[in-house]
Amino acid sequence: MKKLLFMILILVFMLNMLPGSISVNAKTQKQCISQSEVKFKNDFRKLWIDHVLWTSNYITSATTAGAEDQEQVLSRLLKNQEDIGNAVKPVYGEDAGNKLTDLLTEHIVIAGKIVDAAKSGNEDMVNQLNKEWYRNADDIAAFLSGANPNLTNEDLRKFLYMHLELVTDDLAASLEKEWDARIVAIDEGITHIILMADAISEGVVKQFPENFKK
Repeated sequence: MKKLLFMILILVFMLNMLPGSISVNAKTQKQCISQSEVKFKNDFRKLWIDHVLWTSNYITSATTAGAEDQEQVLSRLLKNQEDIGNAVKPVYGEDAGNKLTDLLTEHIVIAGKIVDAAKSGNEDMVNQLNKEWYRNADDIAAFLSGANPNLTNEDLRKFLYMHLELVTDDLAASLEKEWDARIVAIDEGITHIILMADAISEGVVKQFPENFKK
């Protein structure tokens, strides 16, 4: 009887080691690390809305005389770029996520310099920095489209260029104290960034459908 039980245990162990069993275990593990498609899209959208709002908050702090929160707001804004990079690491990996963070951080650093130059009335410096800003947008578009065949370079450039235009509108209205125009720029900036965020997240889900649950 003991010998029979031992043989049964050996047989069960061998069956668990068959390729079919391994694939089932792998599939189960994959399901554990997958995430909700809706949650991913909503979280990604919120990150980009935060991008617009904290950029606008930084413009307020940087252009308001006596504002004491500029350093803290900038720190929060830069954290947002890190958060966006982290959001894509589960599908693109650590290096790609860090690269996106670096590109977005450069986007913010250039924007900060533009704010300073515009505030001081240095139009030549603003024009020079704008060229760097749009070059950085080209780099972001090239990076994202290169990582995902569902995202075209042309579409991403259009999204990013419009984002830059709306941030510029926000800054100009703030400097000119045209508060109604600034509200319009911020509202349009949020509406636009939602469209851009959704386009990117939908492209990611389409590229990696096995990573997302409906």
